[in-house]
Amino acid sequence: MNVLHLTPHLGGGVGKAHAAIAAASSRDVRRTYFLLEEPRDRRFPSLVEASGATLMTGGPAELQAAVEAADVVQIEWWNHPRLYQCLSGWSLPAMRSVVWAHISGLFPPLLPERLAEMPDRLLFTSPCSLQADNLRDLPPSLRTRLGVVNSGFGFGTVADAVQNPSRAVYLGTVDFVKMHPAFFEIVDAVGHKDFSVEIWGQFDPQGEPAARAAAMRQPARVSLEGAHGDPQSMLSEAGILVYLLRPDHYGTAENVLIEAMSLGVAPLVMANPAEMAVVEDGRTGLVATDPADAAIKLAWMLDHPEQVSAMGRAAAATVARTHIPSLSAQALQTCYAELLSQPKRVVDFSEFLGSDAARWFLSTQTRPGNVLAIADFSSSGAASKGSLAHFLACMPEDVTLRSLAN
Repeated sequence: MNVLHLTPHLGGGVGKAHAAIAAASSRDVRRTYFLLEEPRDRRFPSLVEASGATLMTGGPAELQAAVEAADVVQIEWWNHPRLYQCLSGWSLPAMRSVVWAHISGLFPPLLPERLAEMPDRLLFTSPCSLQADNLRDLPPSLRTRLGVVNSGFGFGTVADAVQNPSRAVYLGTVDFVKMHPAFFEIVDAVGHKDFSVEIWGQFDPQGEPAARAAAMRQPARVSLEGAHGDPQSMLSEAGILVYLLRPDHYGTAENVLIEAMSLGVAPLVMANPAEMAVVEDGRTGLVATDPADAAIKLAWMLDHPEQVSAMGRAAAATVARTHIPSLSAQALQTCYAELLSQPKRVVDFSEFLGSDAARWFLSTQTRPGNVLAIADFSSSGAASKGSLAHFLACMPEDVTLRSLAN
């Protein structure tokens, strides 16, 4: 079975997921990855190649030949401008198509309104995506196309105990584009005298998170540590993952959360859809309803190390059973096998996505008739992925984008 993966790149969470899945795949599946951008970081692409997959780049002619040779084409979906540009502008031949969405679609960036009509199968990385507003009223004929295949995996080690159940850490994006805006206020409000939260991840010393940390009533309660060279070793010595994210964040599979749980670290999360799809409140972690509740529950965790260790062990056992690459590889292969009995068909992607770049961008931000408020920059001031600035960087001469920007 020849499977062609069409993807903007193999970096970050998408690259990590495919490196694991390619290594766990049956040899009956021959994978080719067509990258729309040259790899900047070769770490995950190299692991994918080491598993026997082929990587290629090129233009419309090369992609058309690759699609013709494939039994199934899997489109790795997120709001990357080059993916829209390719699908809507390159006139691809007939195919059996799977879209695997790597964003939740619940908040901007949104899924295209008619995305479910476009491929033969539409897969998500978390069941939370099935709550998206454009999927709720699908007819049965389209609902049967939907499925969920996990893309977040643990480290493969079930921890019997953590070394320090009172050691609290945060690992991930140190920016309020994803962190809860009240993160530092929550830590400040905890009714517990002697503790601190280590915050791991690249950060801007002049950015808003650093300023909020410095303005705390008890600034010694947090330490901005920067990036960690070996997150697994750091997490294996922690007891509590203070993973408090904003309610409208863009995450879905939440790799950090799953990796920490696989090592026996008990998470504290907000009651957001993606996190609630992973954490069972009171058994594998704690779920807070609001900032005040988060402060109370963090204090409880600091005061109850034995219960925290028990939740960590339950989390590790659950992840070891449910979030492993072989399960996802098999689920994808089953999906491919079901499609082989169907004829290939030509898909006019522009019918579902639109034909101009401004429309592509706007469809990720709002639904027709809704008020548009473009969140174009992260709090550090950098152009964020999928932003108007990102679209312009990829298509600087596009008239519709320049008009929108002006």
